[in-house]
Amino acid sequence: MPEPGLSPLQSSLPTAAAHFGAHVLAQAGAVGVEAADTAPSTVPVPAAVGEEPGGPDLGRILRGPSGLGTAGLSLARRAEPPLPEQPLPAAPEAPVDALHIPGLYYHPVPEPDPARVEEVSRRIKDWAVDEVDLFPEEWEGEFDGFSVGRYMVACHPDAPTVDHLMIATRLMVAENAVDDCYCEDHGGSPIGLGGRLLLAHTALDSFHTTREYAPPWSESLHADAPRRAYRSAMEYFVRQSTPSQADRFRHDMARLHLGYLAEASWAETDHVPEVWEYLAMRQFNNFRPCPTITDTVGGYELPADLHAQPDMQRVIALAGNATTIVNDLYSYTKELASPGRHLNLPVVIADRENLSERDAYLKAVEVHNDLMRDFEAEAAALAAACPVPSVLRFLRGVAVWVDGNHYWHQTNTFRYSLPDFW
Repeated sequence: MPEPGLSPLQSSLPTAAAHFGAHVLAQAGAVGVEAADTAPSTVPVPAAVGEEPGGPDLGRILRGPSGLGTAGLSLARRAEPPLPEQPLPAAPEAPVDALHIPGLYYHPVPEPDPARVEEVSRRIKDWAVDEVDLFPEEWEGEFDGFSVGRYMVACHPDAPTVDHLMIATRLMVAENAVDDCYCEDHGGSPIGLGGRLLLAHTALDSFHTTREYAPPWSESLHADAPRRAYRSAMEYFVRQSTPSQADRFRHDMARLHLGYLAEASWAETDHVPEVWEYLAMRQFNNFRPCPTITDTVGGYELPADLHAQPDMQRVIALAGNATTIVNDLYSYTKELASPGRHLNLPVVIADRENLSERDAYLKAVEVHNDLMRDFEAEAAALAAACPVPSVLRFLRGVAVWVDGNHYWHQTNTFRYSLPDFW
């Protein structure tokens, strides 16, 4: 089928700029234009729920640079001529049948491109079934209900091609296979988790050994669905990423696996952590590997020295933390209905701060909102302090991922429901 085109790019940075100095971010964008060369795009500027959309200056920032010498900021070249300045479109609204958490701070996003969603959904299922034999037939409905195509198109609307979207989609499915089969719903257990995760991690970070022992390791990468998925998804990723991007991803996956192990250790000892301890675990057991590859999926690279800057690392960490608490909030009733005791932020707050389930849930919403606003403030400050085109685009991409992740949780009524607290 024809390659579906680019989706409109949305971002939560306009609200950040509105709160923390639109003129400063505008100046940063103007400086960045001098070193860039991309055609501008018409960017919808969503308002945070309960807030007014940003003014025209913010729209001009997010539409991107224009004028002479601005055609190369993006590696995804557009055939059409530059667009003139256009009035800002109205902020999108959440679908009427979506889940709504009162008081939650988030940014509605446009519906993801249906042609891309359909194509990504078709390709990922073919990969899962034909290439890696990911799941038995009885799990097919659950796989379809995950709606990973809609998820990834919403999170990466600036991906140049469906091939770029598939980088993120395979990795997302592989990460969930490891979580489900090793840790959670489909045979997972804290007992022996460290050994399973270590061997799976060698599918991402190759084992370098002697000739005698290399063949059995290589064979082990096909031993179960999680390792098959990790191996294949990483092979595709390495083909389209730079060495520094691949190493960055391996590092973030090691962080993820460390978080899995901390949670498993608490499950084995029936320990409920302090709230701050739980949040520390969630900084590692979280979505961070997903937004950190936004430049690979977008077809460009944030240079390693810029990615490693402490301020950039703080922005990425806050984005991962906020999006992971979104998961805690939307999966709350799903986890309570599962066998055993599942730790999530409302459960830990209720236990450690002696609050009712309702009050603990509402406090978890406040924690999320604080993390979101901190993320936006730090992103806006970094954009102003370091107006390099790749930095500005990466920050937009991470913000888009944050918004798309919320959209998927809010609209995935196959997986999620909300507690009856209102």
